Amino acid sequence: MTTFDQTLPQVAKVLLEHVAALPAVGPLLINRDLNGRIRLIAEASREHDPAARQALASICRQLEQQLGAHAHPAERAVLFEPDLTAAMDSAPSFLLEGFDQVCVIDRLATDSDWTRISPESNGAPRVVFFSIKGGVGRSTALAATAWSLAQAGKRVLVLDLDLESPGLSSALLPAERRPTFGICDWLVEDLVDNGETVLADMTASSTLARDGEIWVVPAHGRDPGAYVSKLGRAWMPKMQRDGQRESWTERLARLIAALETRWQPDVILIDSRAGIDEIASSCVTGLGAKLVLLFALNGDQTWSGYRILFQHWLQSDVARAIRERLQVVAAMVPELGTADYVDELRELSFDLFTDDLYDEIPPGEIVGERWNFDLADDGAPHQPWLIRWHRGFAALRSLHGRLEGVDAQEVQAVFGPFLDGLNRMIEPESATP
Repeated sequence: MTTFDQTLPQVAKVLLEHVAALPAVGPLLINRDLNGRIRLIAEASREHDPAARQALASICRQLEQQLGAHAHPAERAVLFEPDLTAAMDSAPSFLLEGFDQVCVIDRLATDSDWTRISPESNGAPRVVFFSIKGGVGRSTALAATAWSLAQAGKRVLVLDLDLESPGLSSALLPAERRPTFGICDWLVEDLVDNGETVLADMTASSTLARDGEIWVVPAHGRDPGAYVSKLGRAWMPKMQRDGQRESWTERLARLIAALETRWQPDVILIDSRAGIDEIASSCVTGLGAKLVLLFALNGDQTWSGYRILFQHWLQSDVARAIRERLQVVAAMVPELGTADYVDELRELSFDLFTDDLYDEIPPGEIVGERWNFDLADDGAPHQPWLIRWHRGFAALRSLHGRLEGVDAQEVQAVFGPFLDGLNRMIEPESATP
């Protein structure tokens, strides 16, 4: 019995057996619907072409035999559309491996699309803090980064997009300084064209800044209100008055653009939700990040999760569009056995990038235009930026007070390698040679 993971390889196998007839069929879409069933979409001009109809009928009969429950009945397995581009309807899509005129459309129940990579923003550099699992010190690192950048005179805009597990604002803002509204409020109000009402009162300045500024946009305001009910609507797409559908990722990008125009930051730090879901996909691929920080612990859960994501990018042929923005971060590096821990994490990270993202270098060939790095290359994305575990920075709820009394040397001792790497990436022209 064929299962979901076997459907596309089986489709490729069937098409390969009919490769001589494919020119008569022309460009072809493999539509994988919400239930995982396969249907073909061909150009309307082929509907009355006997050679095309015969080839499609033969392919569909074989697909029904090979795919079983994952195929539509052969007599209903072909749709003819006048515009194949319109038929794709902004759904995730990619070329079927081995075929240059066969495209797979993946219909998903959510707006999640890890394959739609937005170009880097033209404004202030955007840095996304992302992890496969929670509890790795990601939000703490973001708070410390904001503090450090502000100490250097930067104007920092911080967005808490971990909407289902908010808390970053408590690390950067005392309760009395939190704004009336937050990101979730705007997403809900925007659905009824009321976003401007809350925009001016969803940002607050942190007292942690000294020479620079830290502007914090929390997940929710001082009074969360009916947060669960709002959260259930925040991810909705919006139908514009002209009938155009705007995904929640596009809405979120519009919000960030408005905040950037209003506050004119030097850098934007974005705290993403952990895991591989629609919220994280928007943060990592949909908001024009310059840098995506991949927080990692030395464990199977970290690497199996990142491997799933990397292989999805590779299969969807978008790896080249995202890979140069990625950087591994060694989170919560233990105080004992540090060298061995980091060496093992580096090797696992190198194996992951080599298997899925680095270009293969044949023996004896110079790297040249190929994107590849040695294991020990300090400038490689697999080379982890270190954050040391420290008891004083372990509790996010006490971090605001901690940062108020901390000095730069203490922050450097814990976050130094990480902050040095980040500064080189967001301001390469000022990096020390």
